[in-house]
Amino acid sequence: MPDIFDEVEEDLRAEKARKLAQRWGGLAAGVVLVAIAATAGVQGWRWYQAREASAAAETYLNLHRATELQGADLAAAGNGFAALAREAPSGYQTLARLRAAALKAETGDLPGALVLWEQVATDTGADPLYRDLATLMTVSHALDTGDPAQLAARIAPLTVEGNPWRSSAREAQALVALRRGETAEARRILEALAADTAAPAGLRERAQRVAAGLRS
Repeated sequence: MPDIFDEVEEDLRAEKARKLAQRWGGLAAGVVLVAIAATAGVQGWRWYQAREASAAAETYLNLHRATELQGADLAAAGNGFAALAREAPSGYQTLARLRAAALKAETGDLPGALVLWEQVATDTGADPLYRDLATLMTVSHALDTGDPAQLAARIAPLTVEGNPWRSSAREAQALVALRRGETAEARRILEALAADTAAPAGLRERAQRVAAGLRS
């Protein structure tokens, strides 16, 4: 008799398990399908991003090569980089904007260059290194047209210890001081820059010459 009861109890447990499987099996399968779909979606997105980055890299390289040809149309190349910046993934977008701005400045389109530098400088998604470079370029090229007080405020954060653009930023800071009529302050900055062994040699020599001119 005990064996019979044990068999009945096992049958009841099996039936209960079967009903639970029927009730929740569909949900479990659905969860698995969702997980598979999510994984496939992530992989698909990564593939798309890689493809877009590869295409942007090829376009960037082709445009760069075009600028190195004898008699290259630099204005057209600048427009090409600007067009790439509107379509490329974020990393290449920043590089393309900087390259387009440099070419526009070189070919006389300073307003267009300033717009592109400003876009990089204010892009919170861009690498801080490039944002600071764009700010430096903006200040350096807006010395004749920009508000001196605003230029001074923008360049000051780049002159702190540890900033990769510190030396060039200090030179720009001195030029802004001259624009504001602060000759003594400009000379002080330039003399300190000329004595800074961490600054590039060419920049130190230029700072020394300008500082000497301000003393005479």
